Amino acid sequence: MRAFVFPGQGSQFVGMGREAYIENNIVRDIFDRANDVLGYELTGIMFEGPDDELRQTENAQPAIFVHSYALFQLLSSPKPTMAAGHSLGEYTALTVANAFTFDEALRLVQIRAGAMQEAGRQARGTMAAVIGLDDETIGRICLQVCEEVGVVQSANFNSPGQVVVSGTPDAVAEAMRRAKEAGARMVKQLNVSGAFHSPLMEPARQKLAEALGDAPIRDADFPVYVNVSGEPVTAADAIRESLLKQLTAPVQWTRTIERMAADGASEFIEVGPGNVLQGLVKRIAPGTSQRGVADLAMVAAFNEAGT
Repeated sequence: MRAFVFPGQGSQFVGMGREAYIENNIVRDIFDRANDVLGYELTGIMFEGPDDELRQTENAQPAIFVHSYALFQLLSSPKPTMAAGHSLGEYTALTVANAFTFDEALRLVQIRAGAMQEAGRQARGTMAAVIGLDDETIGRICLQVCEEVGVVQSANFNSPGQVVVSGTPDAVAEAMRRAKEAGARMVKQLNVSGAFHSPLMEPARQKLAEALGDAPIRDADFPVYVNVSGEPVTAADAIRESLLKQLTAPVQWTRTIERMAADGASEFIEVGPGNVLQGLVKRIAPGTSQRGVADLAMVAAFNEAGT
């Protein structure tokens, strides 16, 4: 069975989508429509940068969403049986499953991204990747640091032995120090503008709640496995609830891929910029195959292979 996965923030790069925009009318129409919906020239930032501007949450998230969605539209016979997306990518997964229209989803992504960036300004926060410790050990470290220093929690369970923690700068720094003492193979602070998927995103969650409350959401055409639980959902109410919880809850990516594989996914296709999810899937579900669709050449290879 074929599953599609869609990347989240961090996979953006200057020049993303430029070749496809020049050479493909479908992509051009989608990108131009995105500029209209957003009310500014996102494509200029995607194609020319500068990198610091593209990396801003309010630009990076719409850029990745638009790029991933446009590439998916070029697949001649995708035949998805299930889908998932990492954080922001969950919006892409739900859009290709027709829970949202493109315009509706992009407006939500814009509101979400802006609210997350603003929350990061209001309450300084950061994130760090911890490699080589089990989930339980990192959880204990975060709990101890929360009691003694400040807010920090596991934010992304990316694969076995790879967890991202999120919280206040002092608390994350202390969690990093204790993770090294506990034997972590690598600890690295991430270049982000806030403590995503932590309680520090509560102001953003409140703003998103208003937007989701007004958004027309439909039942998905096929199951989308959501970040907050790793479980498949199709019902509109469950989609709304999951997206709202997602901002302050951890991304259960390991659990998501394990559940998709248990439900029959044997082939995972990452659509959008980068290849990070393919590596994570390979570590989580080594018995499955992985491939990517990140540009026009990969679209052509997918379409030529057929199914």
